[in-house]
Amino acid sequence: MTRSPRTSRAAFDATDLARAAVFAALIAVLGLPGSFTLFGGVPITAQTLGVMLAGAVLGPAVGAASVGTLLALVAVGLPLLAGGRGGLAVFAGPTAGYLVGWLVGAVVVGLIVHLGGRRPVWWRTAAGLLIGGVLVIYAFGIPVQSAVLRLPIEQAALANLAFVPGDLVKVVVATLVVGALVRGYPRAFRRTWAPRTRVGDDAPTPIHTSA
Repeated sequence: MTRSPRTSRAAFDATDLARAAVFAALIAVLGLPGSFTLFGGVPITAQTLGVMLAGAVLGPAVGAASVGTLLALVAVGLPLLAGGRGGLAVFAGPTAGYLVGWLVGAVVVGLIVHLGGRRPVWWRTAAGLLIGGVLVIYAFGIPVQSAVLRLPIEQAALANLAFVPGDLVKVVVATLVVGALVRGYPRAFRRTWAPRTRVGDDAPTPIHTSA
């Protein structure tokens, strides 16, 4: 008997929680190389790549749980952000909006990548990563940065253009990783994908991938 898709379950199970913890650890590990700051105390790090992958692979709910787990650990003082930062102070600084953006961005990425319960394809994956993993994070981060630093929002937005090339590279890398998982290890997504409904989507028949 084929079980229902992951998206139809109302509550997380132990496997979901374990997967969320694994991706929270991945985001933390991506901060180990450190960071460097170009403007206003906002570091350039690889951790956004982990947020993108959490949303794309785990989906909106479990992806958000993963990011939320990391942020909760940071709030209690663990130095899990790039540069060994942690504690409540980071949620009152110029990076606070970006951290909230991580949480919302993971949800948006998951919703777009898995739109309609269909198998992820490269163009929808790239769109989800760009919208959720870049634009949404900037939409939360720039206004808070502007307010904390008391800068005109236009100046803060202009300064953030320095981050765009690196974020676009992360979108490309995450798109390739998701594509490789779809082809080589679809069980990573723990989903049953719907049949093809439009040109460009594969999976002509439902495929059960739950672990």
